Amino acid sequence: MNVWTPNSPLGGLPFIKSARSLRESSWDRTGGNKDFWIVEPGETAVMANIKGTGCIKHIWMTTRCYAPQYLRKLILEMYWDGEENPSVRVPLGDFFGIGHATCKHYVSLPLSMVFGEKRGPKGPFAAAMNSYFPMPFADGARIQLINESEEQIKNLFFMIDYELYEDEVPEDLGRFHAAWNSENPCKKVVHPKEMDDPAPWDLPGKNLTGEENYVILEAEGKGHYVGCVLNIDNFDASNQVYTWPGEGDDMIFIDGEKWPPSLHGTGTEDYFNAAWGFPSGEYAGPYHGISLGSDVQEHFGKWSLYRFHIEDPIRFTQSIKVTIEHGHANDQGNEYSSVAYWYQLEPHKPLTKLPPVKQRLPRRWPEHGLWDK
Repeated sequence: MNVWTPNSPLGGLPFIKSARSLRESSWDRTGGNKDFWIVEPGETAVMANIKGTGCIKHIWMTTRCYAPQYLRKLILEMYWDGEENPSVRVPLGDFFGIGHATCKHYVSLPLSMVFGEKRGPKGPFAAAMNSYFPMPFADGARIQLINESEEQIKNLFFMIDYELYEDEVPEDLGRFHAAWNSENPCKKVVHPKEMDDPAPWDLPGKNLTGEENYVILEAEGKGHYVGCVLNIDNFDASNQVYTWPGEGDDMIFIDGEKWPPSLHGTGTEDYFNAAWGFPSGEYAGPYHGISLGSDVQEHFGKWSLYRFHIEDPIRFTQSIKVTIEHGHANDQGNEYSSVAYWYQLEPHKPLTKLPPVKQRLPRRWPEHGLWDK
């Protein structure tokens, strides 16, 4: 490797590249200050339809819509190189790191929300949402937002910053992908009890197949998984004393393997790089954090957790299946939803259509004062 090859984002700044910097945005073409679009119910707003070879470097967005839970009703899609099936299909709020049709203030390395309690006539404004995931393309890119809510998007502000290149894209350059999944609730596996109110390490049940695990990602091809956002509404419990849902192990199966998986973890909070049941509550780190936290003592309520494999991507050559138990040996029937982020060479396994709006809305909303204080 050349001694000048950058191995960090800051390390690459001195290199002068042959590229043209451009932006697609909602700025007012009349020269006025109406720097936003209005998107009617059922309409699709194509925010970028780029020709040529290049890379999306940054996406900034914010919206205002008065439909309840609208962050689950607006769908973000991205298409690379003229493909018919998108490489990204995710509800808007979830894509930027918070589930449950709400938003919070947090900052990670690839994603962030900038949010406060400023209120309008019908509630607080939505967050400013940012993505710094690089998104390369060889022959065009299309980014669009679909309004599946019952109300107008009264304000759609956006800026999509990108570069165009004269050089061809290397053959080994993967395309960015993101996909949403949910179970509401997860199928609870009931295990015969050997004692009343057992300690966590004595919880009944064995899981040596991973068959009932919650699935974060199933992809086919060659690439690497770079992380996820996992949302949990914890209303179920293993027993009357132990209410924590995080005894569930992550299990990641690579290239069609059955058992054991290549990567097997020790608990949900461990996979998200914390320990002992998230005693810190909410925090935001560059690679992992709790963007939305509930009661750290009882653990009931809504959680949004993120883990980005920026320094440790998980590579696959044929397929990958990223799963996690919902409770120990899947003994809890909570609501789970997630966004998986990965890069792979095309073609990709077609993304499935999202469930109808009613089926993807949170089980309980608002919760813990979110939006309605």
